[in-house]
Amino acid sequence: MRFGVNYTPSAGWFHHWLDFSLDDVKADFESIAGLGLDHVRVFPLWPVFQPNRGLVRPQAVEQLAQMLDAAHETGLDVQVDVLQGHLSSFDFYPSWVQTWHRRNIFTDPDVISGQRFYVRTLAEALRDKPNFLGFTLGNEVNLLTESNPCTPQQAGEWIDALLGECESAAPGLPHVHSEYDAVWYESDHSFLPEHAATKGAMTTVHSWVFNGTAQRYGPLSTESVHHAEYLVELAKAHAEDPRRPVWLQEVGAAQPEISAEQAPQFAEQTLANVLTCMNLWGVTWWCSHDVDRALVDFPEREYELGLLTTERKIKPLGEAIARIVRDAEPVPAERTPITLHGDRSSWGPGGAFFEEWMTLARDGVRASIELG
Repeated sequence: MRFGVNYTPSAGWFHHWLDFSLDDVKADFESIAGLGLDHVRVFPLWPVFQPNRGLVRPQAVEQLAQMLDAAHETGLDVQVDVLQGHLSSFDFYPSWVQTWHRRNIFTDPDVISGQRFYVRTLAEALRDKPNFLGFTLGNEVNLLTESNPCTPQQAGEWIDALLGECESAAPGLPHVHSEYDAVWYESDHSFLPEHAATKGAMTTVHSWVFNGTAQRYGPLSTESVHHAEYLVELAKAHAEDPRRPVWLQEVGAAQPEISAEQAPQFAEQTLANVLTCMNLWGVTWWCSHDVDRALVDFPEREYELGLLTTERKIKPLGEAIARIVRDAEPVPAERTPITLHGDRSSWGPGGAFFEEWMTLARDGVRASIELG
């Protein structure tokens, strides 16, 4: 069972790649390791690393390699997201897929060739690092389909092409892809539950209750504190292999839906519930450090998601996570199976199936999900 954190640099957010400071990274990793966590998920910015389809900047690649070495010094393993892609409400594209050069990042053969080159270049630099956990193709890439439309078949082919490159260039590592919850909750969507639950080494789940759950039911409601558990069970239902691992790759306590005072209790209850799931590979909290308010135009909920402040001081939420990591033991529960019904819109907050599953949870019944 792995416990980690999504790494948000304390200085400069992900713009730190433009003014990379290895000393700052080392200090951040020491503060993360001090919480008892064992891994970080890190985010190169695609336009910074690959400003031209034929150029992956050697200095940027070397800085990423230094980041992995710094993590290794503090006992942290590293999972690398490749295509950013989308982060904290901002989208990042290199200029060679924008404006006069606009191309679809999921369907254009030249773009896909460039992405494969990028993956291959990073893999060659990282694959022998003892703490390299593999690649995620990108953070919630399905958020980019509005400006890069594709069919479900094209989405699946894109995933296969890049995961194939990952495996070819860095074999034997747990390479994955990630989507936000539209993959489970939106019926008219190109990325499918079948993509999420069958492609890659394990299924990744991103559980955010500001998707309407906390607003509809309350921040510490049954529905909110069981949401991550529910998504893990929903993901398991779609897997072809019943032993397929599920990684809770993102979960966090976002304000204002969950107040700073409520955040420790939300974390304790959410993780206690999800630790009853079979085949859970690990939990990676979002995120390590707060965002400096000198950086403007973020949604309010993005600024104070960290376990630590920008000065690397542990917050009450960070203290709660450290206690959980120290004391928690996964205890898989006996589960009562229920059959999935309705389309994807009924699986989300307010939907008939979602309500059915949560009613059982409210009654103390741990439910699994079976496909009809």
